[in-house]
Amino acid sequence: MTKPEMIIFDYGYTILYEPNANAENGNRAIYKYIKDNPDNVGFEVFNKTCIEMFAEIKAKRGTLEIHEHHFLRLLCDYLNITISVSADEAERIMWNGISEGAVMPYVPEMIDYLNKNGIRTAVISNICFSGTALAERINRLLPCNKFEFVLASSEYIFKKPHSLMFEIALKKAGLTADKVWFCGDSIFCDVNGAHKCGMFPVLYEGSTAEENPSVRDNIDMEITFDHLHIHHWRELITVLEQFKK
Repeated sequence: MTKPEMIIFDYGYTILYEPNANAENGNRAIYKYIKDNPDNVGFEVFNKTCIEMFAEIKAKRGTLEIHEHHFLRLLCDYLNITISVSADEAERIMWNGISEGAVMPYVPEMIDYLNKNGIRTAVISNICFSGTALAERINRLLPCNKFEFVLASSEYIFKKPHSLMFEIALKKAGLTADKVWFCGDSIFCDVNGAHKCGMFPVLYEGSTAEENPSVRDNIDMEITFDHLHIHHWRELITVLEQFKK
């Protein structure tokens, strides 16, 4: 383990999370913006169609990602409706309706430490929302961040643990993999993906009032290579401080 020049973070349950997430609330929020509805689609039909359609896509997408804009177009054309706002604004309305988002414990303190110590930072996330929407949410909730880039799988088709997302990040950073740590909550997506491309993996299993499904999935998985396992971000600060001695 060597001191990193850059640390890249996962998004969900790593730096931020989405308390009380409720898809129906997101659907209700965007339903108010329907402009043309010639078939008089009521909210119950709209909501049921949206949830069932997304569930089917999620079950079939595997290691590939869909983009929220494409999903919205599919939904609107199928129901023969139009929305009075742009696709960018529609996804913001839906996502904020689902959950406004919240910060994982000690993240601002950890980011301030990295900034002050000259360790570069960035984000890679498996997420259907656009990179623009993701960056806006991160900047709203973590104004102290200096993330050099935010990569969303929606923009790149492939999801972690596919190597493409990690390799693109290295090209953007201008660094070799041995100079980068990757932190995330999923052994399958984050730890294995980072290790395969040569980054040093950090498994972060932080706690919130809500269960993190990745922690449950991690129970039956074994890590057979060098890595760091932490449960709160102050532990990362402690580890990095050791490099000063």
